[in-house]
Parts: sequence; C-alpha cells; structure tokens
Amino acid sequence: MAGGKESPRQKMIGMMYLVLTALLALQVSSAIIQKFKFLDDSLQVAVTSANKTNTEVDGRIKKAVKDNGGKAEDLAVLAKAESVRKQTGELLAYINVLRTELIKETGGEEKDESGITVGYVGAKEEQKVMEIMLGPEGSHKGKGYDLKDKLNAYSKSISTLVGEKRLPYKALALDAKDDPMFVKDKEQNKKDFAELNFAQTPMVAALAVLSTKEAEMLKLESLALEDLATQVGASNLSFDQVFAMSRATSNVVAAGTDYEAEMFIAASSSALKPTFKYGGSEVPAVNSGGVIVGKVKFRASAGAYDKEGNAKKTWGGSITIKNKGKDTVFKLEVPYIVARPVIQVQSASVQALYRNCGNELNVQVPALGSQYNPSFSASGATVVKGSQKGIVTLIPTAATVKLNVSSGGTALGSQDFKVRLIPKPEIIVMSNGKPVDEKTGMAAPGPRSLTVIAKPDESFLAFLPKDARYAVTQWMAVLVRGKRPVSTQNFTSGTGNLSAFAAQAQPGDRIMVEVKQVKRTNFLNQQEVVNLGTPIKNVPLN
Repeated sequence: MAGGKESPRQKMIGMMYLVLTALLALQVSSAIIQKFKFLDDSLQVAVTSANKTNTEVDGRIKKAVKDNGGKAEDLAVLAKAESVRKQTGELLAYINVLRTELIKETGGEEKDESGITVGYVGAKEEQKVMEIMLGPEGSHKGKGYDLKDKLNAYSKSISTLVGEKRLPYKALALDAKDDPMFVKDKEQNKKDFAELNFAQTPMVAALAVLSTKEAEMLKLESLALEDLATQVGASNLSFDQVFAMSRATSNVVAAGTDYEAEMFIAASSSALKPTFKYGGSEVPAVNSGGVIVGKVKFRASAGAYDKEGNAKKTWGGSITIKNKGKDTVFKLEVPYIVARPVIQVQSASVQALYRNCGNELNVQVPALGSQYNPSFSASGATVVKGSQKGIVTLIPTAATVKLNVSSGGTALGSQDFKVRLIPKPEIIVMSNGKPVDEKTGMAAPGPRSLTVIAKPDESFLAFLPKDARYAVTQWMAVLVRGKRPVSTQNFTSGTGNLSAFAAQAQPGDRIMVEVKQVKRTNFLNQQEVVNLGTPIKNVPLN
C-alpha cells in the first residue's frame, strides 16, 4: 500500500516539502518569508481538501457496512476506520494548538484595514520558535520532541490497525541521520528532528513544517482508509490501468506450421483487492507489472492420451471482488493439454538386460527440463538409484523387467526390457602366458606349471565389464597314460605347479585338466559360483 501510486495532490505536497527544505537553507529575507507564507497557505488548502476526501471514504465504508447487513467482520473493519479517523483528528487538533501558540507568542496575526489577516507580526521570529519547540538549550523538553513522538506513534498505530503487511510502518518524524535528504549532509546529519525543523527557523517556516506533517498524516490516513474500504467493498471501482495483451493458441510451434494468437485490451483497477482461487483453495496474489494477478501452479498429471500422445484437460478457478458492498465472483474454466513425456533410456545394451548383473541406465525426460526429479521402481528387478539425476541400475531377477518412471511423485510412464542369461565363459589352459593347443600338445616331459582361466564372452565384457570378472577357484590336473591315471594334483587357484609330473611323464602321455569350480565377481564385488558343469581340457605330451 505504501508504495502505491500517488495522487496529483500528494505529489504536489511532496514538491512543496522539497521547496520548503530548500528555502530553509537560504538566508532569510522578506521575499523568502513571503514564500514561506505562500507554502503554508497552499499546504493548509491541501490539508483541508485531503481531510474532506478522507471523510468521504469513511462515509463509503459506513454505507457499505450497512448495505452488507452489518456483518461482524465488516463491523470490525468499520471500527478500525473510526479509530483511524479519531487518531487523525486528535493529532490534527494537537498540531493546530501548536500553530496557534507559535503565532500568538510571536506577536499574533497582522491584519489590514478591513480586518483580513495578511501576515504575521513575528513571521521572522526564530528565538521564540526555538524556546517553544526545542525548550531550554540541551534539555530536549520542547514541544518539537513531543510532536516527533506523537507523529511516529500515530504512524505505528495506523500501520498496526490495517496490518503492517498491507501498510508497512514508516516514521513520519525523522532525525537527520535517518532522513535520506540529510544523511550525507555533514552540517545537518547530527541534528535530531526538532533541531532539524525548528532551530534557527523563522516562525512562518515552522508553520509550513507543521502543515507538511499534517499533509503526510492525511496521506497515511488516506492509504489506510482506502485499504479498509476494499475489505468491505467500498472502494471506487474504476479501471485505471489499461494494457494490451495477447493469447496464443500455442507458445510452441514447429517450423512450417502456423502460429496463431489473439490480441486484446485488458483493464484493471488499482483499488481492487481480488481473491483468487483454484480448485476451491486460495492462491497467492502478486503484483505483476502493476496488476494484481493470481498465480496458479500445479503439477500436471497423466491422463487418457490420444494417438498423438495428448490428454485434454481443464482446470477451474474463480476471482472474487467486492463491488458496491457485495461479493462478485467471476468463474473460469480453462482448457489445457498434457503431452505424454518421452522417456529416453541410454545404455550400453538397451534392448535387453543381463540377469543378476548391474545394468546401468541413463533415463531422461527432456520435456521436463530442470523440473525433472526422477524416482524409479521396477517389477522383475532390484533398483539402485545412482548419484546423478536419471542414473539408475537394474539388477534383473526375472525373464522380463518393467521400469516405472516418476518425477516429483507424478507417474510419467514405464519401459519394458527383456532379460538375457549371462553367457558362459570359455575355459582356457595357459602355459608360459600362451594358450595350449590341444591338438599339437607340448613336448614331454611337459610344462612345469599351468594356468587355467575363464575368459568372459566378448560382448558381455564390453557391455558390463564390472560383472564380467571370472576366476577358476578349483581344478584338478591328472597325468594320464593310455587310459590309466599316473598322478593327480588338486589346486585352489588359477595357477598350479606341475613339477611332480615331469619325473614321470613320457611321450604319448597327456595331462587332463578338469575344472571343478568357477566364480564370478559382480559390480557389487560379490561372488557367485558359475554353473559350467565339469569342463575338461587335455594337453598331449609328444
């Protein structure tokens, strides 16, 4: 309220105050005294006019309350308006007593031959003004200090009555250090309110200061009464804000298609205090470019999508204003379209997932932009949420998996995946770092050691390297001559020492390798036994 547009009268009063301040800084002369008198007379005319206008607003409030049937909440508003008027009247009366005292103590009014007041005998008098308004030097007991307290108490009381959120408190009597006009003036910024306005001040200038404070009071009262009037529908409904608007069929168009929009003139009233509701609940009212608007915000939910992926919906709202003491409600039914969000899944292997493996997916919904706040669930798999937005790891436990995607609690859709079994690794026997050729074999008496490895499927290793880690943990080596075993050794690691075979091996023998256990380490560094049966490899000795 305090930051609203000023009326021409209020602007004029502000300009007069600036002129008054400038005149106070000049050396006093008869011409300047006359200008002070002119300012005071002009301000008094403005004060009288403002007081009359505020009385009319008070009358509208009373009439609206009566027309509304005297409801309790309206009577409470009326009581506030009456309190505002009473406090204003009392403070105006106090200031008028000060005016009378200053005029009287400085010689009274100067009249012409017909008895009409044309000036003041003590218009230039400064000492008497200081005695009355500042009191004995350094005492701070003059009436200027009482005036400061009363003005600020008045402003605080009015703001509290109306509500400081609607009419913020602003002191009417400032010391120089708090006044933007003087805070940087080294000669003035040490002065308090009374010294600033009444020290070394001609009596007629002091009257103009009092008139300025009266005008500021009535401006505050006007703001308060207008606000209270809106609460009972007694404000003047006049559309004082006219602006152009447009409404597009769609704000998003594809290249090669038509863009359609409507232009129209809209109008609003700064006196209105509308109530906005969406779905039966009140929504915030904000100032948007000088116009009070209701902000509707809700999360669009999925619907029955048509073949183009669109769901047609509507939302309902209402705007309520008080007009001539009665509530007037304007209802809205606004259509909108919810487009099915496109879920994009990126993965090394997006067509199918590997069972019991950590299949990492990057699930994004570009249409949601920064509002995308995903959560995931799945049937047929365990879900592990990643550290980055949209990253999720699925550990399938069934033949098919359905991944469900939501954002901010709103379901967006789902994605189905087939599940592959993990391809079995290939068992390879190594000697001196090279695979042994089972057809050509090795020269007798054979190798001093063998290493048995389980080599993962190449595509599986490329897709999920963290899940394609195999180790042969149990295997047996048998030196065989014809069909008869000659010697046997068992090992629990991939490499086995076969030096004991060398003393017995002959050309024509063979070393049979039987793998008894292979384990796979997954992406969680957990191990599981791989079912390979009992693979057997033979190394012929020549």
